Amino acid sequence: MKKKNLLTKIVFHISNIGLILIYLYPGSIFGLMLYGNVQKQPQLTSDFLIFSSNHIYAFFILSLLGLISYYKNKAKILFFYLFFISIFLEICHIFVPQRSFEYYDLYGNFFGVFFVFILFNFYKFSRY
Repeated sequence: MKKKNLLTKIVFHISNIGLILIYLYPGSIFGLMLYGNVQKQPQLTSDFLIFSSNHIYAFFILSLLGLISYYKNKAKILFFYLFFISIFLEICHIFVPQRSFEYYDLYGNFFGVFFVFILFNFYKFSRY
């Protein structure tokens, strides 16, 4: 059990570092790999109303990995960190070349974390 928990923590931290690098890279790493163009961003699905779907998926997965790793004793700190980084990274786009701050992306980041937060609270309170 301890090896599994250690593995999920390692995967969470590597994913976290990877997401930060992708966010702060000037342009799109995936656009460069897939299309040979840093200005073209691949879109997994069309956006949802006022949310960027790519950002929802990224922060949902990161939040889920973090929750699996730290749900027993550090969930409050984890969610504070995830909400903070979801906002901070989008604000950093103001200063990164070939990137721009967009509310759709910010809402997508925040919603990805918020959705896992709501699921966690439903699970936590349904157990009592």
